[in-house]
Amino acid sequence: MPGEVNRDPVCLFCRIVDGEIPSITVHEDDSTLAFMDISPATDGHLLVIPKKHAKDLGEIGADDLAAVTSVAQKLARVQLDKLGATGVNLINNWGESAWQSVFHFHLHVIPRYADDPAKDSLKLPWNPTPGDQDRIAAAAAALTD
Repeated sequence: MPGEVNRDPVCLFCRIVDGEIPSITVHEDDSTLAFMDISPATDGHLLVIPKKHAKDLGEIGADDLAAVTSVAQKLARVQLDKLGATGVNLINNWGESAWQSVFHFHLHVIPRYADDPAKDSLKLPWNPTPGDQDRIAAAAAALTD
């Protein structure tokens, strides 16, 4: 049927897109939906998703990925301007070992607030330290076309 969009009837985010589960929407267009995260890491933490179901970064089409990224960029700028955020994290989790809990591609758009723990309780688990140069080079060689 023309205009029909792929949905997974048991997917939480597809059900939000279809209006079966309420959300606080901050942006909607033909291909994306952005809504507030109900378990926010910071004040203003939101999610941007494609309306078409794609399980993860490996499944999402290039056009939908571009649309989601564009909306995330626009809303990140709004977070800086309207919420007084001092930075923004864009986070995508692909797979359970990367903390993906809802298997519908989504970008977390997380405003950050320097020195304001009342608004920002996010503590990322990665603490950058210098890596082994041989392992870095080996990984680069494997990734190079």
